[in-house]
Amino acid sequence: MNRTAVPQLLAIRDTPLSVDECVDAVRRPDAGGLAIFIGMVRDHDHARAVHELEYSAHPAAHAQLVEVAEAVAAAYPVRALAAVHRVGLLSVGDIAVVVAVSCPHRGEAFEAARLLIDSLKERVPIWKRQVYADGEVEWVGCG
Repeated sequence: MNRTAVPQLLAIRDTPLSVDECVDAVRRPDAGGLAIFIGMVRDHDHARAVHELEYSAHPAAHAQLVEVAEAVAAAYPVRALAAVHRVGLLSVGDIAVVVAVSCPHRGEAFEAARLLIDSLKERVPIWKRQVYADGEVEWVGCG
């Protein structure tokens, strides 16, 4: 891992997430670019109305999140990064995940943030139970 690229904030929480906390965690004087991604619960999925979501995490999820963050920090000139995912019951409009990355330049920050969120979604064992407006329930990310 790049010596200056230390993950600053990595968490899986059952409480509302703070975008400001993530931005503050990665703000650095030697970083000219700070990219952030905020994932929110939307009101539909595949043309079906969504009522709410419930996220669950495997006990090893935090360790996997650390591995993902370290891989991103090693791949780009990251100055700091943050990744926080919410678990528990969420309503439409709630923030489910926030990632933030600071790098010397904007392009690197965008690329690193994209890799961070994509890798988190692909590799960290967090599952979503989606409840549709008609009462039907579907598990997502369990396969």
